[in-house]
Amino acid sequence: MKLRPAVFVSVVCVTAVLLMSSGCSILPEIEPATLYRLPSSDIQPVTSDSMTTRQRLAVAAPQAGHLLSSNRIVVYPEGNIVNVYEGARWQENAPALLQSRLITGLQQSRLFASVGSDSLPSEQLLLSELRHFQSDYATRPPTVRVQLDVQLVSTQNRASIASQSFTTSAQSISTDIPDVVNAFGIASDELAEELVNWLANQEEANPLD
Repeated sequence: MKLRPAVFVSVVCVTAVLLMSSGCSILPEIEPATLYRLPSSDIQPVTSDSMTTRQRLAVAAPQAGHLLSSNRIVVYPEGNIVNVYEGARWQENAPALLQSRLITGLQQSRLFASVGSDSLPSEQLLLSELRHFQSDYATRPPTVRVQLDVQLVSTQNRASIASQSFTTSAQSISTDIPDVVNAFGIASDELAEELVNWLANQEEANPLD
């Protein structure tokens, strides 16, 4: 016996309701991704009186390309192939992660009277572009590479004070994602330290007090 169209639709709808009510699903279950924060360590304060300033510094979130602007953990598995780690993500977008790390490191350095995001009042502003923030299997275990191009500007007239490019790297102790994440932390800490030293030199060369 052939079912008429209206009867067939009714049978399909009833079947779907029974499947849902019984807890069954034809859709594959998606496992939630593990979220990672960026590990960090303390940065020693700048203790010399000649290297302190009353200036307030604002740190803007770095600009970045499409993939680096996400919370995906980027990996270069081989050659010119670009990929992301499956089942693992940063707790927030990579530029926001690095912005928080830089703000914390600069606060610990005590180089400026205050350090915060670019939503706060300041005399100087740190702009930047995140060029690299990935693990690279050119080595095994992979090596994390971070590159940040920065520009220090005056908030009064947006005039450029100085600019620099920083590149740091750290090799993971294994291919396990938690170890790779730790390497991201080490490379980011080194970048924060280099940035502090560079800014200290700028303050000595261009005092604005």
